[in-house]
Amino acid sequence: MARSSDDCVEVCEVGLRDGLQMVQEFLPTSAKIDWIRCEHAAGMHEIEVTSFVPPKLVPQFVDASEVVAGALALPGLTVVGLVPNLKGAERGVALGVHKLNFVMSVSRTHNLKNVRREREESVEDFRRIADMLKSLPAGSRPRLIGGLSTALGCSYEGSIAVDDVCRYAQALAEAGADELLIADTVGYAGPAQVRAVFGAVRRALGDAMALGAHFHDTRGLGLANVAAALDCGVRRFDASLAGLGGCPFAPGATGNIVMEDLCFMLESLGMRTGVDLQRLLEVRRILHDHLPSVPLHGALARAGLPTGYRPAGRSPAAPVGAAH
Repeated sequence: MARSSDDCVEVCEVGLRDGLQMVQEFLPTSAKIDWIRCEHAAGMHEIEVTSFVPPKLVPQFVDASEVVAGALALPGLTVVGLVPNLKGAERGVALGVHKLNFVMSVSRTHNLKNVRREREESVEDFRRIADMLKSLPAGSRPRLIGGLSTALGCSYEGSIAVDDVCRYAQALAEAGADELLIADTVGYAGPAQVRAVFGAVRRALGDAMALGAHFHDTRGLGLANVAAALDCGVRRFDASLAGLGGCPFAPGATGNIVMEDLCFMLESLGMRTGVDLQRLLEVRRILHDHLPSVPLHGALARAGLPTGYRPAGRSPAAPVGAAH
């Protein structure tokens, strides 16, 4: 089957950042790098490996420099770091990450609690980051993601106006975003709302802006929301190995959608992720061995791959686990 842009989906592993920020037990640096290495070997092309926040706020990321260095040693892997402000972006640039994921919230209350700033202050900081990146040589300039958290609901404010999502999406786009990431941080959304919000953002920005989605499975609708976003033309999704994750500043927020289940659903729909599911499932052993008290989620891990399973685009003669 010929590969087309419409049947190719990009998935980004965010468990090392979004997942681990909720885990009190420190995952050893060597285990983090092993996780990255094993997922890369399974075909994962993009991984958000850390957050450039002060270690006193989230001690899990005290080893950000070492983790980034380990990730950058893997050929073909796009290394992403989350940044809350200009200082974090400068650190990410110095370490050489390929993408900076800047986070702000559409909810005013959540933005004040998460990054301690008004939303307009976050937009101004984003503009400063974009200007700083434009001053760099093109070959050493990371791509800039504008991440809009709580875009589909907030634990503090409840419903979020679609007009507000579009307004801040447009503000980040005009400030210099290379990509936008719309996030259902607390898992409030359903498919109809996803179609409404992503459709509105797409109409506001046009087709040129790369648009991704970040869903949580707090209320069991994570994968249904992915299907709705696919209908809106979205072809990039965040997820977390074993469904780790949540937000420490959003009461009631639980894990991200499970990466293994996401890839299985996408492949079952005829979309190609490039990920070897059997090898991806085996990466869970790292979490099981080093974080035994942390619950691991996932329907595919419980049931296993169906007998005779063949990923999208794989010839009938090629067994599961064959090289891509």
